[in-house]
Amino acid sequence: MTDTTTLPAQAVVGRRVKFAYYRDQTTFLPGIITSITDDPASLRVRLDGKRNNLACRPDYEGIRYLDEVTPVPALPMGAFTPTLQDFGGPAYAGVPVCQLDDEDIVILTGNPDAARAALVAYCKAQDIDPEYAEDPLETAWALFEWQPEDAESDWHVRFDAEGFDGAVQIHYLPAA
Repeated sequence: MTDTTTLPAQAVVGRRVKFAYYRDQTTFLPGIITSITDDPASLRVRLDGKRNNLACRPDYEGIRYLDEVTPVPALPMGAFTPTLQDFGGPAYAGVPVCQLDDEDIVILTGNPDAARAALVAYCKAQDIDPEYAEDPLETAWALFEWQPEDAESDWHVRFDAEGFDGAVQIHYLPAA
């Protein structure tokens, strides 16, 4: 644990803060101190609406301590139905589309015509060869699950989820 004599009195777990990134010291975003560690960048700050912590020094110029101290809210865990924001938006032909790290393309609709239109629009927007959009789409029941805070990714998807609570029907194009 950090030697608390070197921390500002305001640096406590649960303190609401405003945080600005180095690149933009004029835009302050709301967040909360989630923990204090023993390294020089000892504060862990979670910005509102995010799942990951930022590490910063307690005396960092881009942090403003607010008066409010509250319990640190728990992050949602378990199954969820993704939104456009979870996929990193925008919609393509009105449908959320996401390309996973393994390059599979997930299309959040059970409608095959809407899935094909979204895939064509996604490929065009991403400068992917249009012939790739002609490959057959697979239909699956997928279960999207939140991962713990500071995991490598915010969520994980299982494609073998028919019959699971929270599973949604999707279309996807496996990576070639």
